[in-house]
Amino acid sequence: MSTDTTPSEQYYARLTEILSKIHEYKDFSSAFPVVEEAILTMLGAERVTVYQHQQHRWELLSRFKTGDDVLEIKVPVSTASIAGYVAFSRQPVMIANVRDAQELKAIHPNLRFDGSYEKNIEFKSRSMLVVPIQYKGLLLGVLQIINRQRGGAFDQNDRARAEKFAAMLGQKFRYDFGCTEGPYHYLIDNGLLDKTALERLQAKATPTQPLTRLLKEQAKLSVAQIGKSLECFYQVPFLQYKPESYYAHPAAAQLNRAYLRNSNLALLTDGKTEQVLVLIDDPNDSKRVMEIEGVLDNRETRICVGLVDDIQQYLGVVAPSPESGANLDTILDELEDDSEVIEEVSDRDDVNEEDSTVVRLVNRILLDARRLDASDVHIEPGRGRTATNVRMRVDGVCQEIIQIPSTHAKATVSRIKIMSKLDISEKRVPQDGKFSVRLHGHPLDVRVATIPTVNGEGVVMRLLQSGEPIPFNQLNLSPRNLEALEHLMTFPHGILLVVGPTGSGKTTTLHAVLSQLNTPERKIWTAEDPVEITQPGLQQVQVQPKIGFDFATALRAFLRADPDIILIGEMRDKETSHAGVEASLTGHLVLSTLHTNSAPETITRLLDLGIDPISFSDALLGILAQRLVRTLCKHCKQPYSASEDEVEFLQRQYGAGAEALGLVAGQTQLHAPKGCPECNDTGYRGRTGVHELLCTSDRMRELISHGASIADIKTQAISDGMTTLLQDGIQKIINGDLDFAQLRRVAAE
Repeated sequence: MSTDTTPSEQYYARLTEILSKIHEYKDFSSAFPVVEEAILTMLGAERVTVYQHQQHRWELLSRFKTGDDVLEIKVPVSTASIAGYVAFSRQPVMIANVRDAQELKAIHPNLRFDGSYEKNIEFKSRSMLVVPIQYKGLLLGVLQIINRQRGGAFDQNDRARAEKFAAMLGQKFRYDFGCTEGPYHYLIDNGLLDKTALERLQAKATPTQPLTRLLKEQAKLSVAQIGKSLECFYQVPFLQYKPESYYAHPAAAQLNRAYLRNSNLALLTDGKTEQVLVLIDDPNDSKRVMEIEGVLDNRETRICVGLVDDIQQYLGVVAPSPESGANLDTILDELEDDSEVIEEVSDRDDVNEEDSTVVRLVNRILLDARRLDASDVHIEPGRGRTATNVRMRVDGVCQEIIQIPSTHAKATVSRIKIMSKLDISEKRVPQDGKFSVRLHGHPLDVRVATIPTVNGEGVVMRLLQSGEPIPFNQLNLSPRNLEALEHLMTFPHGILLVVGPTGSGKTTTLHAVLSQLNTPERKIWTAEDPVEITQPGLQQVQVQPKIGFDFATALRAFLRADPDIILIGEMRDKETSHAGVEASLTGHLVLSTLHTNSAPETITRLLDLGIDPISFSDALLGILAQRLVRTLCKHCKQPYSASEDEVEFLQRQYGAGAEALGLVAGQTQLHAPKGCPECNDTGYRGRTGVHELLCTSDRMRELISHGASIADIKTQAISDGMTTLLQDGIQKIINGDLDFAQLRRVAAE
């Protein structure tokens, strides 16, 4: 039997043997001296240098050069050196004579051969074959093969073998560097995001709605978490938006701003060195990196990865100017300086509303409100020369943010009134208005109410976070409520109500429900005031009561448009409630809200409005009452064992069925807030819903039709399986979502 093998088979056998030996060692630097001679023989080269990419220095480092001549070589990733050029361009090169300047210039005008390493040694480089070491397009190093043993230039067969070896090295380097499989696999590996959620968000991502923004807004991930994930994959530093530390490099002026914007590229500097920080959303896209290389010339560069929104902010596209983006401390310092001048040279007690400092202050207040996810901003005038307080409601709790000097208080209020198109000369009566702005690329609608007080005009700005609905599975419904609500959503007609006080998330919940019902075969109309959340496929209408276009009028118009599902912003009067009931009885699914404290109370409230009890009992499908409570920060919440007093309190508050909770003093684990940078040292981050879902049954319909009391309706609802708001809150305490302080807020109501 013949034992002859082809050269290709022989090469593959040697390659497999070498790689097996390499994988026996913890890292490549330990393995290289052992396999060095075998690699030279396999590649047919006199010498070989293996560079590894240094993540935080944007350079290549080799400690593996053959022989005893050089122990360490550092090469910047740039077009000025051969290895650096290959790393920069991700393209292999074959050079017949490295000392032929014309041959190097034909590859790239900046390319040079640095022979300084060979000055004091006998070895001289002649020909080179240099290929990038990559894994899934990620640069991990460079393989530089020097001088063919048989003489002459390297050929395509040599290149194919080198690329195969480099690909195998990429697998090893990936493990050495701790690279992840993809840009967001760190999030999955660390339990911050599940694979299904990532795939869903990837499907929704668009150039105008990048994935990183969806990860922040819908998956509720922090910038630091996303940045860490990007660093683990791309192996370059993550740089977020820090205008106080980084700003546009002078070289950026040589590039068209539209090009930078469309390419998601920013050229930055920290002002301390001449180094150009190239911020890009995908460092693996060598085409974009190479396109700007000509402008950078021979400047020292460093590639960094950033979020699309952050890059656009650096470009000044979706962020305010550097002046209006100044931090509050700087602006307030300027206000205080202005105040001193005003008091010295003038008797006037305020400044012009168009003063640049006042304009920047209002812009900064809005930016900080958006950054903190505040629901509303309160500007509260002080008495006489007392400063004006600015408070923001974050996660349902007001926090004092800044104090505006009295000299600038009236100008600040006037600026907001101008933006809202209100009468700045009228300070005696309340006024209502609104305006829209774009902050960090996001549309933001602001409703403004001014109220005259004894100390001057107060202002409340409610921030309406325009955007897409949250996913239905993120409503944090209990298993029973989730199953029951999904069942109610299958009915083709009837009324489904979501109730609670102002700011309890009713509209958010309804749109999450609509996102499940929103299919091509269903026609859906909504009447809202205002339209905060938008969804493709819905016909959404903004009511305008001042001109007579109210909810009842909109509902009557909808019925002529043959809808399947109707959402009415609120059943606030008899006419709207009656029209909603009639619409549900004529084959439409009607969704709406009401300002009531509990599901049973909602029934008596609607009956008190004068709607027909029999028609209402036939139409009603269910009522979901809810509250929003602050959730414990998942990064710092502290577990502890429940005491006897705490167990007794939870059992007493839960009432009948508490034994099913399995509460045992000293064994049941609860959680308490601590505070960390992720939650601004509050111990809480975000809010979640506490719910009670009343589903109608035959007995419930009978009670409604006979005008039963709230107590009788509540008793029947519990008998039908309803868990109260308090019971749902207790279950979420046990799940680790809440603490006692938040439960008491629900209990107090």
